[in-house]
Amino acid sequence: MKDEWINKINGIAAIRDWRSAEPVSKGWSDDQKVRVVTRDGKACLLRLTDASQYETKKKEYAIIRKFASLGFLMSQPLSFGMTADGSKVYMLLSWIEGRDVEEVLPELPEEAQYRLGREAGRILKKIHSLPLEAGDVPQTTKKEKKLRQLSRYEQSGIRIRGDEAAVQYVKDRIGLIWRKAPVYLHGDFHPGNLIYTPEGELGVIDFNRWEVGDPYEEFYKLESFGREISIPYCVGQIDAYFQDRVPADFWETLAVYVAHASLYSVKWAEKFGQPEVDGMVRRYRTAFEDYDGFAAVVPRWYREADAEKSVRAKERQ
Repeated sequence: MKDEWINKINGIAAIRDWRSAEPVSKGWSDDQKVRVVTRDGKACLLRLTDASQYETKKKEYAIIRKFASLGFLMSQPLSFGMTADGSKVYMLLSWIEGRDVEEVLPELPEEAQYRLGREAGRILKKIHSLPLEAGDVPQTTKKEKKLRQLSRYEQSGIRIRGDEAAVQYVKDRIGLIWRKAPVYLHGDFHPGNLIYTPEGELGVIDFNRWEVGDPYEEFYKLESFGREISIPYCVGQIDAYFQDRVPADFWETLAVYVAHASLYSVKWAEKFGQPEVDGMVRRYRTAFEDYDGFAAVVPRWYREADAEKSVRAKERQ
C-alpha cells in the first residue's frame, strides 16, 4: 500500500521534489491522506480519492478556495487534479503545524478555553458570511432526511431504553429547523478539526464535509463532541458567533438538532463496532440530562455558565 501512494506522489508535478511522506490515519474520511514534506522543508497534506469522485472533489476544492479568501488561518488549497495514472483525484493543501484543539483544551485555564471558543465562533461566523452562489442553494430542506434517519433508528435493534420523549420531541418540532437562510457550512466544525499552532493561533482543517444548509445545524456537535472536552470553549463559540446576544430561535432549533443527533448517532456508529455505539449512547444520556429530558431548550451547561457570568459581572460593578 505504501509503494502505491508513493508512486502516486511521484506522478504529481506540484510535489515531485519531496523528501518524506507519512500516512495520516486520523479522521473518518474515506480519502487516503498523506503528509508530504518537500525538499525545501514545506509540509503539505495530500488527499487521494478514487477517480470516480472527480466532479465531487473538484467542487470541494472550489469551495475551499472560497473559504481561503475569508482571511482566517486554514489549510490553504495548493493544487488539484488527477494522478499520472488516472486512477486517483488528488488535492494538495497546506499543512498547519500544531496540535488538535481537542487535545490542548484540557491543559488550558478555563478563561483561555473560553477565549479559544470565542475565536472559533468568529471564524465560524466568517464561514457562514460567504456569499452563496445561486446554483449551490439546495432545492429541499433536510427535514425529510432527518425524519428518515430517525425512523431508521426507531426500527433498529439498538434503541435506547426510555428514548420515547426524545424521539417524540424531534417529530413534534422538526419544523423548527431550516428557518434561517441557507449558508455554506464547514460541515464538521468542532475542536477535533481545529489546530492550535505554536503561536497560539487557531487554524481550521478538514472541509470535506462542507455543504449548504441551516447555519444553526453547525452547532450540534458542541453537545456531541465539545462539551465533554471544554464547556467554556462551547460557551465562547456560541457567545462570539452571536456577538453576546444569543437569540431564542437558536436554542429552539439547536435542541431539535441535538435530540436528533443524539439518537441517530447511535445507529450511525453501529458500523464502527460496539465501543463506538457505547460512546454514542453515553453522549445521548448526557444530552438528555443537559436538556432536562428535552423539557428545556437551553442546555444546563450553558445556563449554569451564563449564571456564573452574571454573578461575576455584578461583582465587578
